[in-house]
Amino acid sequence: MTLLEQMRTANPKTPGEWPQPVKQVAYATICLVVLLLGALLDWQDQWNELSARQSQEESLKATFLDKKRQAVNLDIIKKQLVETERSFGALLKQLPSKSEMDALLTDINQAGLGRGLQFELFRPAAEVINGVFAEQPIAIRVTGNYDDIGKFASDISQLSRIVTLNDIVIGQASGGVLAMDATAKTYRYLDDAEIAAQKKAAKAAGGQK
Repeated sequence: MTLLEQMRTANPKTPGEWPQPVKQVAYATICLVVLLLGALLDWQDQWNELSARQSQEESLKATFLDKKRQAVNLDIIKKQLVETERSFGALLKQLPSKSEMDALLTDINQAGLGRGLQFELFRPAAEVINGVFAEQPIAIRVTGNYDDIGKFASDISQLSRIVTLNDIVIGQASGGVLAMDATAKTYRYLDDAEIAAQKKAAKAAGGQK
């Protein structure tokens, strides 16, 4: 007789007389029911707590990874800041001080004369203060041939100090030569006294508002 037939013919009122296989199935079923009832009645809170802890763990992991990424980015930003400060320092060294401006103006003039150009105009304008720098515009007009004017512009770009040529206009001049009108701009850094004066003036202007 098969197990299924034994279970079908077993008398529920006399479980002690059941065949051994039927008893084993009954015991297994009772254990399973007990486990299910325990899970529903007693273990439910523990399951809920475990799920909450797992969710908290995932949240903490995400927070940790986010903080780790921020820390890595912070190191990169610090390195970039150091490089920027180094580059800024190198550029700052290319700016003349107030006492060196006269020598720089002489260098610009000599660059033109060295190329055989004639200066018809060399007029420094008033400085324009911009933060911790002062911009010195110089209106110039030189005459000569095309090659010499081009070489003069190249010489200006290669000066040890920063000088730019702006608003360049080249036209025909009398005597069959070319004339170049331009605004040369150079820059210098303000000394401590000038920076202090700028801050004081800005503070006073803010107070008037």
